[in-house]
Amino acid sequence: MNKVSAFSALLILGLLGAGILPQLAGAHFPVVEKTITLLTLVGLGFIMIHVGYEFEIDKTKLNSYGWDYIVAMTAAAFPWVFVTLYFLLVMLPATTWWSWQTWTELLLAGRFAAPTSAGVLFSMLAAAGLSATWLFRKARVLAIFDDLDTILLMIPLKMLIVGLAWQLGVIVLIMVVMLWLAFRYLHHLPIPTQWPWVLGYSIVIVIASELIYIGASMIDDEVPVHIEVLLPAFVLGCMMKRPPGADPHINDSLAGHQAGPEDPIEQRVATVVSAVFMLLVGLSMATVFAGVAASTPPKMVTAQLPTPAWEVFAWHVVAATVLANLGKMFPFFCYRGEASLHERLALAIGLWPRGEVGAGVLIISISYGIGGPVVAVAALSLALNLVLTGGFIWIVKRLLSKSSS
Repeated sequence: MNKVSAFSALLILGLLGAGILPQLAGAHFPVVEKTITLLTLVGLGFIMIHVGYEFEIDKTKLNSYGWDYIVAMTAAAFPWVFVTLYFLLVMLPATTWWSWQTWTELLLAGRFAAPTSAGVLFSMLAAAGLSATWLFRKARVLAIFDDLDTILLMIPLKMLIVGLAWQLGVIVLIMVVMLWLAFRYLHHLPIPTQWPWVLGYSIVIVIASELIYIGASMIDDEVPVHIEVLLPAFVLGCMMKRPPGADPHINDSLAGHQAGPEDPIEQRVATVVSAVFMLLVGLSMATVFAGVAASTPPKMVTAQLPTPAWEVFAWHVVAATVLANLGKMFPFFCYRGEASLHERLALAIGLWPRGEVGAGVLIISISYGIGGPVVAVAALSLALNLVLTGGFIWIVKRLLSKSSS
């Protein structure tokens, strides 16, 4: 509960700071903005390496994961669709509804609502004493799968933004190769897993991504090759070998073994990184609040929308949050042969928490010039959902207690 409250406060603090940052930075704002973006990407890479490290799959029972992936995909797709349609039909004027550019912008911006925060969810369920339940085992698979689904879908969404080009074919090829590496060498790469190394891996991934972007821009600045840090960081985490006997979801599983991300000290460092990341995510909204277009040349539709009155803005935040969480309810209608009604309802509500991956989607959206009240509503909806996460877990625990009784 304290962790979630701290994350929420830091995200909101960052959002407040973003409102005054352009004035404080003055002529140095572009440099400050770029620095914040790079630091945010490093934090995102660190987090996604840990998400990949937690990913596990039994290669001898691949068919059994097919239904889980379909459920996770719908649990990611429905919130995305609901929020995107709300942005379109309620927040944008009818004159923009038939614009392809409007749809592409909203499809990317609305994707923030899709992924469950695996890190927040696992830690909260474990703190609530639910790590031995069917819900925890099933939520662990679904949350990782819908995070993965979000990462993969960022490639076609980017295609919608920049159009078809040979550079995008290169991106798809790189993506396929990385996924093959993740599957072929799942937890087989014997490299250090302590936090200084993970932070170093993240920095290298960010630098490599930026260098590829700069080099490709010199060849063709209209459609440069930009490898987002989400997928390579996740793949590296998948490939990292775990210490013998390690369980990434149980902190005390490494007695007598080399400490990895499961170690309590490592977990505290990861919490600090996530907290700083949340602050940086909020500060990254400075471009939006300053009304400054991002580096993308075309003028975006969302960036031109006027800011509504505060009470209307607050209603948009609440409505987007409710719709995003309603979209997560599909798992309630599944697994009838495995769990009771209360357990299935608890599973659906347990997938409501959002966090780092959704924030990463917002950062990518801003980098493409998407802004205005749409992204501001998305950011505050993310913050509101974080504030409510403790309540979500309390409801889950109550439902499971009813199920057991």
